[in-house]
Order: sequence, then structure tokens, then C-alpha cells
Amino acid sequence: MHTPTHHRRQFLQGLAGLGLGAALPFGNPSFAADNKRILVVVELTGANDGFNTLVPYADDTYYRLRPKIGIRPNKLRKIDDQYGFNPGMAGFERLFKEGQMAVVHGCGYDNPSYSHFTSAAYWHTGVPNGGEPYGWLGRLADAIDPQLTPNFLVNIDERQSLAVRAAKHVPVVFDDPDRFGRKGLYQSRPLIDTDMGSGAASGNASQQFLEDVAQSARQASAQVRAAWRNYKTPVDYGILPMDLPKVAAMINAQLPTRIYQTAYRHNAFDTHVHQAEQHQRLLTYVSDGVSGFMQDMKRIGRDKDVTVMVYSEFGRRAAENTSLGTDHGTANQVYLVGQALKGGHYGQAPSLTNLNADGNVQHTTDFRRVYATLMSSWMGADSQALLNGQFEALPVFAS
Repeated sequence: MHTPTHHRRQFLQGLAGLGLGAALPFGNPSFAADNKRILVVVELTGANDGFNTLVPYADDTYYRLRPKIGIRPNKLRKIDDQYGFNPGMAGFERLFKEGQMAVVHGCGYDNPSYSHFTSAAYWHTGVPNGGEPYGWLGRLADAIDPQLTPNFLVNIDERQSLAVRAAKHVPVVFDDPDRFGRKGLYQSRPLIDTDMGSGAASGNASQQFLEDVAQSARQASAQVRAAWRNYKTPVDYGILPMDLPKVAAMINAQLPTRIYQTAYRHNAFDTHVHQAEQHQRLLTYVSDGVSGFMQDMKRIGRDKDVTVMVYSEFGRRAAENTSLGTDHGTANQVYLVGQALKGGHYGQAPSLTNLNADGNVQHTTDFRRVYATLMSSWMGADSQALLNGQFEALPVFAS
């Protein structure tokens, strides 16, 4: 009896949910040799305050809206005569001034949601208000790797993100590399731990498929653990590197992964109360982590192969609140980092005087333009098909 394809995929996703992240036992492991470009996505959960990340210090309205938590010009890391990074962001300042960072302003979507869960789902799928079941990274993996290369799509987190959910690929999902693949229900341990055959083909197609999947899961976890054990670096990633050293370890080990998703977790950027010091500390961790990662990529000779995207599910309200924090907002910046980029500002910054009825800025760049740029200009995919619409790519990559 043959197992239907959709049942197979559901079974595989169940293994991924157990921390196995099983890779399919077929495909072309040498696919990475055909195209070495890698996309690393970093999500700042909780809705980062873009106005106090990259401060529009030349705009007096910013200080009128934020008389207490607005960051004064003499404290900023100025990058031009309009903007300055938060004082804790030495790494981002350096990346921008070296031409390795593109800032995309005003990213958002029509009819914005102020719910973390809902807006994150829109960003994860790339389909606002659409109910799309698969993530934008999952669809991208399916499109550029129809061979279903093992370990092609990796999600480093406590649980699988919707962004990597795919119709065909099964993402490798793990948190702690040293423990990856060792978890599982008691009833599933024989499947997880044991080679159930001598390598000869099973007489039962379903059993053979399960045995192949289990073997693939063991191999994936073994490769991740080996990559992490063998990884050593002198680069300082800062205090909380957001799992980026784990990404570096896998790239250093030359695993065939081309898409990585990771996050600053637990809604850390939901800064409703006494924001200033907490937010600067969080931004320091992010800035140091991303900067350290790019230094590490240069050290191992892969800096030209990697582009990093840093985003949050929405921004914060333009005005400060009475608790010296900020409430849920709308449009925000997206940061793209990499040697292949043409650094600078892209898109139009939202007006601080033309606010909506809730006191939030109006988005000026559909965030799917960023996705289209990464899909088509960087990863070589048909973004129109993947995003179900035409979204103009931004000219951030050298032709």
C-alpha cells in the first residue's frame, strides 16, 4: 500500500514538530554548487520601534511627538544629515557607512493589523489578509529547489515558523544543536534512534518510506551537531547573537542550506513601558550580532554569498505614550545587509504629519517589494508567481 503524498508531508511535518526537522531522503546534495547565494532572515518579534532605531533627527515633528523618549541629535550615531542610528548600534552604523546596508523605509501593507499574531502571519506568508497556508520562504524553497535537497531550508527557533512552511520541502527545525534530534515521544524512540533495516529495500513501500525518513532525520541532526562542534571563531557576536553563530557554523561546514530563518524571540521588542534603556540594549544585541555575523562570513570567505534581512511585524506609534514607551504602529524600516548590496536609503520615509486616525504613519512601501527583490534579484526566483502579483523589485543589488 502506497502512502499518499499529502499524508507523507503531514508525517514529515510532525517529525519536524518533534525537533527532528527531517530532510527528505532524496534530491541533489550538490545543488549548492550551482548557486551559492544564501538568504538569512532575522525577525525582531514584538514590533521594533523604527523611529528610535533609525532616528529622523532633522525632522522637528519627531521631537514634538516624542518630547521625553526622543533621542537627541548629539547622542545619535549619525549616518547623514537626516538620520542617525540609536546610540547602541555601532555595528549597524559601521555596516551602513561601509556600504553594506540598504535601509528600506516605510514598509507595510494596506489595512494594517495591530495584532502581533495577525501581522506576523501576514509577513510570514507574504499575503496580507489572504489566509495563505504556506510561508514565503517555504514557497521560495519549493520554487528554487524542486529536487528537494536535504537541509535546504533551516529554521533555528523553539518551534517552526509559518514563514518556512512549504508544500514540498520540510524545513530542518532546531534550537540547541547539541540536543538536536534527541527529543521525541517514548513511542517514537525506535523510529528516531534505530536503523530499522540493513539497507535492503523493504517489501512495504510505506515502511520503506518511514525508514528512509528516519534515516534522513538522523543524518540531518548529525550534520548539524557536527557543524556546531567543529565551529570555532574569534569573532565577537556580542551578548545575545540571535542564533547567528549557529547559521555561521552551518555555512562554514558547507551544508547545502540556502535559506535560514531565525528570530529575536519572545516579543522582546514590545516596548510599551519605559522603553528607552531597554530598547537601546535590545538594539545593541541585534546590531552586534548582525555585524559579527558579517565579519565571520568575511573570515570564512562567504561574505559575498550572504544577504541578511532584518524586519519586524510592524512598527510603533509615532507619538510616545504616557508610560514612556510606544504603542503598536504600522510601517517600519527593513534592513538588508550584505557585500552584494548597493547600500543607502530606499523608498520614501513616511510622513510624521500625515498620520491615520490611530496616530500612526501611512506605509509608503509595500513590504512585498522587499520580498520580490530578494526572491528575484538575489535568489533567482519568479517573484510574481510566488507572491501572486507584480511587485517592483528595489534596485538594491548591483546588476
